[in-house]
Amino acid sequence: MGKKFVLAIDSFKGCMTSVEAERAVERALRSRVGDVEIVSLPMADGGEGMLGAFTAALGGRIERAWVHNQMMRRVEAKYGVVPGGTAIVEVAEACGLTLVAEDERNPMRATTYGVGELLADVVGKGYRRFIVGLGGSGTSDAGIGMLRALTDRLAPRGGTIDDALAGALGECSFTLASDVDNPLCGPRGAAMVFARQKGATADMIPRLEERARRFARMSALHFGYDRSGSPGAGAAGGLGYAFMQYLGGETRSGADLLLDISGFDDALDGASCVITGEGHADGQTLMGKLPLRVMRRAGRKGVPTWLLAGRVSGADRLLSAGFAKVICVTPDGMDTAEAVKKEVAVGNIECSVVKVVIGS
Repeated sequence: MGKKFVLAIDSFKGCMTSVEAERAVERALRSRVGDVEIVSLPMADGGEGMLGAFTAALGGRIERAWVHNQMMRRVEAKYGVVPGGTAIVEVAEACGLTLVAEDERNPMRATTYGVGELLADVVGKGYRRFIVGLGGSGTSDAGIGMLRALTDRLAPRGGTIDDALAGALGECSFTLASDVDNPLCGPRGAAMVFARQKGATADMIPRLEERARRFARMSALHFGYDRSGSPGAGAAGGLGYAFMQYLGGETRSGADLLLDISGFDDALDGASCVITGEGHADGQTLMGKLPLRVMRRAGRKGVPTWLLAGRVSGADRLLSAGFAKVICVTPDGMDTAEAVKKEVAVGNIECSVVKVVIGS
């Protein structure tokens, strides 16, 4: 019997998608392994690539809606729909960091209004179950904009979010795909940890923190409970909190959710090896990111896992954690600007896999 490889590779952010990375690995394997079975499972953890990976895994299709981005400019946002009433929403489609030029980023102004518009559009089409990817947002408004849009679109004129929840919105369930466990406020909160990468200056951060605290206090008084300290409330600049506090959202590890949906554990039966990967493998990989979750699941069935990455920091630590091989696909001396070109990265993956297979 020939060898069986299971591919479960995350996107190489800003460089290539999960599908493109897995196709490169497959070409390399087929060129060097005679009798081979390859199971390719496109991956994402709730961030970049989540929409395509989840929609494909569930057998859905991509649709589009016009919304406003975080600076209130009209953009066309994609979302996935699945037979049976489930929709896949990636918040970055409406308020993603990449939708606004770096010199325009201002989390004091940036709004999640477009996320609410997108949800309202999908609710209006009859979908009631949502899987929401919280990665890649360029906002830090604690979801206030999203709730305003849901009120504008789904409540009677002059109504409140409570009125919107009394209608179709209240029939919806929200599963939040995210591997962020930060609370809304405090030293590990949305403003303190994530706002700077979204364009916040040093003086903005305490103002964003206070805005979030004030909103959480008001919301707790209104509902009689407070989800601001829940793990994941700080995801997407506090969007996680708004989903939990107002819409009853529940978080799941985006990586584990997709691994479950894609049938990863069943695919391990008879496998010789699992190949996973990401753009940069380092200490953060061991903090619950997708490659770690892939490796742990494979390890429970005794299947070794190879880890591919464009850059590797601390390979010894990654090997000690349980990866059978840790492979930096970028040749020594190649600068990052060259290495992140898609055609270069694809070629580097193919060459690296060929070398590893020959040496195995």
